Amino acid sequence: MLLHIVARGRIGRSPEADLVARYVKRLAWPVRITELPDQGGRVPPMEPQTRLVLLDETGEAMGSMAFATTLGRWRDDGVREVRFMIGAADGFDDAARAQADLLFSFGRATWPHLLARAMLAEQLWRATSILANHPYHREG
Repeated sequence: MLLHIVARGRIGRSPEADLVARYVKRLAWPVRITELPDQGGRVPPMEPQTRLVLLDETGEAMGSMAFATTLGRWRDDGVREVRFMIGAADGFDDAARAQADLLFSFGRATWPHLLARAMLAEQLWRATSILANHPYHREG
């Protein structure tokens, strides 16, 4: 199952880019990152069997185990791609939220977009590690 991060803004060469690269490199699942300008640009068309996840402060603040369970269920159901959208500074409108399969939040605080991208990459690595029964993560 492809994990596809679509993010507004260019990350360039930065400490956040290093963090994203570090976690993406560890992922055993295929990953694609698409960067869009702050406004405009073409969001790649979604194929059938894609789940849409918006990173949104109004979304669900899931623990790592719950997030892993959701990804595992989608994988087992034959989902081909999970697309994670990181919006511009003004976030997503109600129409975009209504189309999402999941609104996912890193809490009620507002995070810089570059840091949110690094946090997402880490949570994807953690979730796939949990699904692979890696001993690194323990909850409980």
